[in-house]
Amino acid sequence: MINFLGTIVNSLAIILGSIIGVLIRRGLPDKIKDTVMNGLALCVLFIGISGVLKGNNTMLIIVSIVIGGIIGEILDIDKALKKIGDRVENKFKGKESRISQAFVTSTLLFCVGSMAIVGSLESGLTGRGDTLYAKSILDGITSIIFSSTLGIGVIFSSVAVFLYQGLITLCASFLKNILIESAISNMTAVGSLLIIGLSLNMLGITKIKVANLLIAIFIPIIYQFIL
Repeated sequence: MINFLGTIVNSLAIILGSIIGVLIRRGLPDKIKDTVMNGLALCVLFIGISGVLKGNNTMLIIVSIVIGGIIGEILDIDKALKKIGDRVENKFKGKESRISQAFVTSTLLFCVGSMAIVGSLESGLTGRGDTLYAKSILDGITSIIFSSTLGIGVIFSSVAVFLYQGLITLCASFLKNILIESAISNMTAVGSLLIIGLSLNMLGITKIKVANLLIAIFIPIIYQFIL
């Protein structure tokens, strides 16, 4: 039985955390916000490194990144996400100037993580939402920190999370025979690589278009289907 409750709870946790973060934001000096943001980026880097070690097919991971990057650049997902963020930002002009950045960064962080993938697959394959409930707690705390530094734009990532995880949950119910453990592990590894790229962007070291690599996460499914 398909279970969307975990995704719904996850989205609500992000909304609640974002509201709390915005409320406490005004009392934080800029230097504290910057330090916390850099510290959070290091935590994101750690999460990415931990997850990428779960992969069991290095060549498949490399091919997934290459193919995913090519398709992503053709579709230019990064540009599409920024356009959405910019539209929202224009409606709040004069009130909030970093909405687009907050939306894109938080959306990528909440969506490409291993828990987002594994949790959504679990909901679709078994009907259980345990992983997504745990993710909801983590995302709620993260959204407090993010919104206290980047602002209200984080709250809009809840919509992206709902659509992304809901779609994976729905598709998983139709792909039970393909989504074996090795395929899920490789999907997790690719997603974790993207998290590493996101953390490097947050630290200002690189300017990787992480969104244009999102499709790479799903290449292991196609590989398994061909097998």
